[in-house]
Amino acid sequence: MTNKILNWGLLSTANINRALIPPLQVSKRNHLLAVGSRSQATADAYAKEKRIERAHGSYEALLADPDIDVIYNPLPNHLHAEWTIKAVEAGKHVLCEKPLALTLAEVDAIKAAARKHGRVVAEAFMYRHHPQTLKVQELVKNGSLGTLKLIRGSFGFFLDREEDIRLKPETGGGSIWDVGCYPISYARTIVGDAPLEVFGTQVTGPTGVDLTFTGQMKFANNILAQIDSSFDIPLYWGVEILGSEASLKILSPFKPEVNEKLLLTRGDNTETIVVKGQELYIGEVEDMADAILLGKDSLVSLDDSRANIATILALLESVRTGKAVSL
Repeated sequence: MTNKILNWGLLSTANINRALIPPLQVSKRNHLLAVGSRSQATADAYAKEKRIERAHGSYEALLADPDIDVIYNPLPNHLHAEWTIKAVEAGKHVLCEKPLALTLAEVDAIKAAARKHGRVVAEAFMYRHHPQTLKVQELVKNGSLGTLKLIRGSFGFFLDREEDIRLKPETGGGSIWDVGCYPISYARTIVGDAPLEVFGTQVTGPTGVDLTFTGQMKFANNILAQIDSSFDIPLYWGVEILGSEASLKILSPFKPEVNEKLLLTRGDNTETIVVKGQELYIGEVEDMADAILLGKDSLVSLDDSRANIATILALLESVRTGKAVSL
């Protein structure tokens, strides 16, 4: 299958599509063929605007298109599992936006469907594929920081649209699901394991979802992580990794571009490490091609996704109980 070009279909006309369309249009192994919407008129207009060859007037029609190999699922959080499973059952591979699901049962159902039908399913944590993230992992692994001690990660921004779906509890809203999942994923990726215990606190808004969330995670070998997410602060993100000998600041950890800078501080000296990088979303597209065409393991495995969702659920359980929760 190494010479095959994968045809992709977009499951809806969601705004996040704009990030995936450019890499699909330039990739030599991937081709954007179709878009599906809840009405034919919307699909037609979107396809014309984005120069997409086919337009389907329902999600079901998109999944029934025999020429589609891969579905990109950017639907609201509470629909991720349902439509990912439907796509897999229709014989499609799926790149699903984060979070992959909202419960562990949903993750397990996705994994079972993928195994049964022999399809690839991956969660779209685009930062994981970027050379900057790989460089950070390398620096930690080769001992540049000494013994790993502490990780701090933040991701927040103002969300002031009252009707925004991310503020609705019934659709999987809340800052921890939308952006808190990033520093949680980052910390787990750097440690290379799941936390042993977590503790969370939050401030909720009128709809009941968290507007601001803070969490602590304890890993094996006494490694600690502190994360926070918010819909109630000016745009801010960053990760800091502290070891016994040095610290590393990642200024743009979750949406890195080209020529990003890492700051490695040892004593009074700070070294700037420039990472050439690449277009942010091309990595997850090519990772899907590697997995489907070459049989390689996806960089973000379903077990990895399950562990991230388990951590989020444990943090939310900690808020409900007021106690630390063991995983």
